[in-house]
Amino acid sequence: SLTGSPVTLKILQNWVPRVSHYFDKEHYTYVGHQIVIQESIEHFGAVVWPGALALSQYLESNQEQFNLKDKKVLEIGAGTGLLSIVACILGAHVTATDLPEVLENLSYNISRNTQNMNMNKPEVRKLVWGEGLNEDFPLSTYHYDFILATDVVYHHAALDPLLATMVYFCKPGTVLLWANKFRFSTDYEFLEKLSNIFNTTILAEFPESNVKLLKATVREN
Repeated sequence: SLTGSPVTLKILQNWVPRVSHYFDKEHYTYVGHQIVIQESIEHFGAVVWPGALALSQYLESNQEQFNLKDKKVLEIGAGTGLLSIVACILGAHVTATDLPEVLENLSYNISRNTQNMNMNKPEVRKLVWGEGLNEDFPLSTYHYDFILATDVVYHHAALDPLLATMVYFCKPGTVLLWANKFRFSTDYEFLEKLSNIFNTTILAEFPESNVKLLKATVREN
């Protein structure tokens, strides 16, 4: 069940407007670092969605509550890589994952924003929800402190594999942070399924963008 009173927040448009010769580059500032993100209009996963802004802002503002320093962090559906870059700046060991067709742009953004910086270098890997999890991410080797996901739930056919992927990676001690713009009834149905499996809390709501930020953890026996 959902517990607690969520904090109502605004997404601070944490980007710095400046003249750019490229229509597809956005400039953001988080944790004192300017981040330049190249977007691609060809793929859903290569655009910065509001959930990524919301969770990036939340992690920056709540570093005591969610200390990522030296933690192992997996982002599923990393898209442009903005959130993974922010987590990296906050000191995490980050693995950013997405579909094969998104990885080139994802790798480019992560590389250009983390090179020449004294931080743990993020890893970029292919992850198709629900496929090859045991082979590619055997639990004997891979354990994550945090699973991050933003705007992964929308009107698509892979919601069951997505839920199965979250269940696979969320072990005792793992914290799942999921920020999503709620648009459709399917979004609320997914939230209900998640709440039936995990201890789920709404941490914050961003009314102007319809984004909810949720924390989910494994239920203890």
